[in-house]
Amino acid sequence: MSAQQHRPEPSTGLPSDILEVEDRYYILATSSLADEEDRVLKQGETFVVFDRYGDIKPVGLGEEGLYHQGTRFLSGMLLRLANERPMLLSSTIRQDNALLAVDLTNPDVSEDDELLVARGTVHIARTAFLWDDACHNRIVFRNYGLTPVRVPIELRFDADFADIFEVRGAKRDRRGTQREPQVLDDGVLLRYDGLDDVSRSTRLRFEPPPDRLSRTTAAYDVRLEPQAEMAVEVVVACEESDEPRRVPAPTTPQAVSESLAQLRRRGADVQTSNGQFNDWIRRSDADLAMMTTITPHGDYPYAGVPWYSTVFGRDGLVTAMECLWAEPEMARGVLTVLAATQADEVDPERDAEPGKIVHEMRHGEMAALGEVPFGRYYGSADATPLFVMLAAEYWRRSGDVELVGELWPNVERALAWMDGYGDPDGDGFIEYQRRTQRGLANQGWKDSLDSVFHADGRLADGPIALCEIQGYSYAARRGAGELARALGHEQRGEELQQQAERLRKQFEDAFWVEELGTYAEALDGDKQPCRVRTSNAGHALFTAIASPDRAARVAEGLLTSNAFSGWGIRTVARGESRYNPMSYHDGSVWPHDNALIAAGMARYGLTDAALRILEAMFDASLFIDLRRLPELFCGFPRRPGEGPTAYPVACSPQAWAAGSVFLLLQACLGVEVDGLGGQVRFSHSRLPDFIEELWISDLKVGAGSIDLALQRRTNDVGISVLHKRGAVEVVSVK
Repeated sequence: MSAQQHRPEPSTGLPSDILEVEDRYYILATSSLADEEDRVLKQGETFVVFDRYGDIKPVGLGEEGLYHQGTRFLSGMLLRLANERPMLLSSTIRQDNALLAVDLTNPDVSEDDELLVARGTVHIARTAFLWDDACHNRIVFRNYGLTPVRVPIELRFDADFADIFEVRGAKRDRRGTQREPQVLDDGVLLRYDGLDDVSRSTRLRFEPPPDRLSRTTAAYDVRLEPQAEMAVEVVVACEESDEPRRVPAPTTPQAVSESLAQLRRRGADVQTSNGQFNDWIRRSDADLAMMTTITPHGDYPYAGVPWYSTVFGRDGLVTAMECLWAEPEMARGVLTVLAATQADEVDPERDAEPGKIVHEMRHGEMAALGEVPFGRYYGSADATPLFVMLAAEYWRRSGDVELVGELWPNVERALAWMDGYGDPDGDGFIEYQRRTQRGLANQGWKDSLDSVFHADGRLADGPIALCEIQGYSYAARRGAGELARALGHEQRGEELQQQAERLRKQFEDAFWVEELGTYAEALDGDKQPCRVRTSNAGHALFTAIASPDRAARVAEGLLTSNAFSGWGIRTVARGESRYNPMSYHDGSVWPHDNALIAAGMARYGLTDAALRILEAMFDASLFIDLRRLPELFCGFPRRPGEGPTAYPVACSPQAWAAGSVFLLLQACLGVEVDGLGGQVRFSHSRLPDFIEELWISDLKVGAGSIDLALQRRTNDVGISVLHKRGAVEVVSVK
């Protein structure tokens, strides 16, 4: 994933100065997200992390809070009844991700040893949603008892204005100035003057006004007749200026639902005969809509909450590829945003070089001050070829010649980077080595410090040429060659095709490890292969750089018990020196990684293998809260009657994990949409045993669209056209 640097295991034997550098971006984990079962809402540049009770508490993992533009504007919001926490009845995020809904009741409420209210008398309904940089909270108290009740209520709040990197564990030598809270007529104003000369304020408004209001607490003496109710509205607004801001008037979650629905309506709708599978699709669809953010250059799927709610180049590109067959508009936004932020100068502090595609862009005080290099950081070697890949795939899928014509200069600049800065020794392979100690040591998607290593456990020295990045480069050159011809650049197209073919042959010679039956994870700085069985090799299938016979051997190896946990393919196979099922990149299971591998298997006609991965991911979703696949989970072997083991600080929701279900379906159905030719092609289609029928509605194909019904058969899938708008042809290859 992104710049989530995790502390290496003690066995690394690394010098302490290197460990100190890497720890700067390490995410502290004093407890586990698996314990928290957090509830997440996001809208635009604002997101909030609650616990199951609807509280924001300053203990546990410490990630809870209301965040805006990379800063936590609310670090505490606790509801207490007579100093006691309410009892939890239920807690969920609505399926469209618009609303948090929590049902609570009172414990026994006593005062001076006198029982005021017996437990279970008062129902407390808590709801929350985000709108216009503010969190709107509503708390409704209802008395179901036979006699009047009196319950003292407190809402305790605080704001630490911590930068997201401080929340992750970074230590700062200096911070800005936190002002004294101001108690207003109907609320409280909390303020912080940053070292970046930005004043940040949290404005809380209460309706009705509290009976008692201090700088940290709003108190109500709730008195309810039988069957009576009382509602308290709390709006928490995030502001970034000295000018007072009118707190938005309370509205309803309907506006949020409609906004999210607009983002979902742009793609095809997929439903199946299996209700549980539909729950997985609906949650994934809603997560993608929620994570998609309107930016000045286009709509972009932010990477993940809580740690990566911002633009990440690699993550956005992969997510767009996962969803491309069903929703090409996402790819359009990703391409325009990344083209607008493409590097145009050499800047070692940011690992920037002309033509390179951005890795991540951060807001917040620490990024603005340069305390972290991620304000606009370019430390990934794969985002640039992935950008070219997506541009070509978007063109094939949409037929949008106008946009790709506008993007062609950006594609050429990316290709120039691949030939120059990306390949400094001119051997044809893209390789990386960070330019300063502040940058990321590893710059592929497995970017932990200890993720690239030799069979004996030694970390690989740079410059490093990763297996999967050569595949991305191959696919990028092939795709760019097709684009060049479509735009009338015949000679350039032929040149790129020849480059791709040379790279394919070089790759086979340099990366294949016969005794392992797979491709090496990487070549180190001495061009020595890292002879380790990893999931990286599966990406060689996704990009079609692998020869057919070797692709079959790679697929077979990835489905052995050492590589396949039962829940999915591990990043590193069991038995390798650094295998650890609890590590971030050295033995865990990532949904997006599995989806890319499954798509690669399907490219070579290995649909049964792809089907096995889809079935494993679906089974995992049944055990996971809200049917939401997280960023990753641990790689322990599957045990009967138990679900997958959670990874402590995995992002959830996370965009490319949400997108995985759509790419997995594409792989098993063998579906390819040709917007240029007006065709929908199905190759070697299969459905799992738990899906009898599948329906695809409003699938855009060029200027037309189509509705399809698919029915599982013994060895293939029957395909029926339900409705067709425009000139669309369906082709099926058995």
